[in-house]
Amino acid sequence: VQLQASGGGLVQAGGSLRLSCAASGRTISDYAVAWFRQVPGLEREFVSADPFSGGGTYYGVPMRGRFTISRDNAKNTVYLQMNSLEPEDTAIYYCAARPISASGGYKYYEFGYWGRGTLVTVSS
Repeated sequence: VQLQASGGGLVQAGGSLRLSCAASGRTISDYAVAWFRQVPGLEREFVSADPFSGGGTYYGVPMRGRFTISRDNAKNTVYLQMNSLEPEDTAIYYCAARPISASGGYKYYEFGYWGRGTLVTVSS
């Protein structure tokens, strides 16, 4: 599966952005999907995951209550709605996937498919 993230940009603190991750080559419903983010010099950080369509979703602690992951299988696209953005949310955001059949946690190295990142900048 190929992934392409988009939707990043510059937003003021308190604002919102919606990131999209368009999948191609395979149907996204066969994959667990996740978002990670990375600040240069730091380890890639878990943001959110949707292990399979119709199941529960998971969030990193700083994102709970502000971010929402969703997927549209008909559009083969995963979304990350980000509200109440803070300057600390500034990072490059990546979407990732692994086959549903592959069990595991939510470390970045447990996902084998990655899209190019999209930069989110939150100004104070």
